[in-house]
Amino acid sequence: MKIAKRWMPFVLVFFLAGCLYPEDRKNENRIPYKDQIQSVQTAVEDYQKDTMVLPIKNRDAGTDLFQKYPIDFNKLVPKYLQDVPGNSFEKGGTYQYVLIRAEDQPTVKLVDLVVTDNVQDVQMALDSYIREHRYPPFTKVLAEGRYAFDHKKLGLKKKPTVTSPFTGRELPLILDNNAKVMVDYKKDLADAIRSNPKDAAAGEDIRYLLADHSFFSPAHSVPYTAEDGKPVFLIKQ
Repeated sequence: MKIAKRWMPFVLVFFLAGCLYPEDRKNENRIPYKDQIQSVQTAVEDYQKDTMVLPIKNRDAGTDLFQKYPIDFNKLVPKYLQDVPGNSFEKGGTYQYVLIRAEDQPTVKLVDLVVTDNVQDVQMALDSYIREHRYPPFTKVLAEGRYAFDHKKLGLKKKPTVTSPFTGRELPLILDNNAKVMVDYKKDLADAIRSNPKDAAAGEDIRYLLADHSFFSPAHSVPYTAEDGKPVFLIKQ
């Protein structure tokens, strides 16, 4: 019994260390480190220089530009990159590394997979509703092909939102004309326009204002433009 008591503190320390380490790793994998992004950017540029192509995975042609080009780390490690970033999806992190401006200026950005998970949860509830009722529970037309919806009919107790990776504010969800759940970045874009008014050209997709001034890509978004200094939905005819 004395032996058991003598070893108890060491067992407790070992147990606590085992519990705390995964949480430390979990927190670490949520941080968008600038040096990790830069190292991947350099690796992508070196790979393209050597092969004349980009190290990306294939996605459907209809995939939105801000999620369309996920980086294929199998093509970069170990020749161009020592290891896959610890905060990446491939390493159990909460970010997917993607390229934006792939055609003319490939730039590494992060997709926040916590946002993705939340969007997919609502999408599953919506799809289930449509299977039973045929049509989505629209409540308001926000613009052509952009709709607000009744969250209660989806079995959701409160109006669903996601935490913006750009500002940390809660952003609402909307539906597009294909009944896909999207994030409404209008509030974030209003801030971006105020900070960079000269870059908010009417008729142009202003989502790049968010991406160009942060580590992140505005995933699960629809196009926006600026009118009279305010963000509005950009509807392509």
